[in-house]
Amino acid sequence: MGEFFTSAVLVSTVASGLRLSTSYLFAAVGETFGQRSGVLNLGVDGIMLLGAFGAYYTVLNGGGLWLGMVVAITVGLVMGLAMAFTSVTLQAEQGISGIGFYLFGLGLSDLLFQKLVGTPLPIRGFPELRIPFLADLPVVGEMLFSHSIVVYAAFLLVPVAAFVLNRTTLGLKIRSVGENPEAADTLGVSVAGVRYLTVMTGSALAGLGGAALATELGIFQQNLTAGQGFIAVALVYFGAWRPVGVMAGSLLYGLVASVVLQLKTLGIIPRSASELAAMLPAVLTILALVVAVQRERQPAALTKPYERGA
Repeated sequence: MGEFFTSAVLVSTVASGLRLSTSYLFAAVGETFGQRSGVLNLGVDGIMLLGAFGAYYTVLNGGGLWLGMVVAITVGLVMGLAMAFTSVTLQAEQGISGIGFYLFGLGLSDLLFQKLVGTPLPIRGFPELRIPFLADLPVVGEMLFSHSIVVYAAFLLVPVAAFVLNRTTLGLKIRSVGENPEAADTLGVSVAGVRYLTVMTGSALAGLGGAALATELGIFQQNLTAGQGFIAVALVYFGAWRPVGVMAGSLLYGLVASVVLQLKTLGIIPRSASELAAMLPAVLTILALVVAVQRERQPAALTKPYERGA
């Protein structure tokens, strides 16, 4: 166990944990917007899969990494539009429709992969971008300031999202629609318009999260996300519907997953217990989620459709 507590291993573990938390962070911050407006999207994992494949296939065919990200965001927007139409306009039960979108994304991404690619082929992801001066700091520099631009973007998204939700007129509208859509409607706020906007924004970020995962790993395969979208939804509850809290949850999950991977790599966790150890991040997230939900109140109108004049 002593070999784990060396400087090089600890630095590598923390840096890996930050990278692992990136895809969760994109998806969970996006889902925060939707839930704050009253819409629960359980299709996040399917949207991430389609975004991941869109970015992967674009890069694989020479489209470039940035174009791959644009494709992933576009895929997310289209899926978000369909989800918003189903949940907001048709007022379908959000949990069931969300699972339907997840299954659609899972099946379509696998079908497209089998038909268009067939076998996993590697792609080159974003290069490491060292922040001048900061990256040269001992220990901290390699941990925090030697990542790809996607990692930096995910963490910069947190203060931006917090500012939008808490300091802008749009944020006030989102929060009011999620708490009391009747009152918001009386004040002239378009409940449907706000919910469409937040669901589409959240889905675009979910698609970006899938793209971040595919480009970080440099590969795509069936069910690449392995349920990350559902963890992202849980992290919104863990973070009490606040971007900073969501970031804390994403970091917790990413760091625990990184520690488990490092212990397996070093042979500290025996092969016979590796599957059990792989469950540890999810178990810790569930325990933290139980504690968080007991302390915090969800948006009052979450999962509740609104019909004007009803």
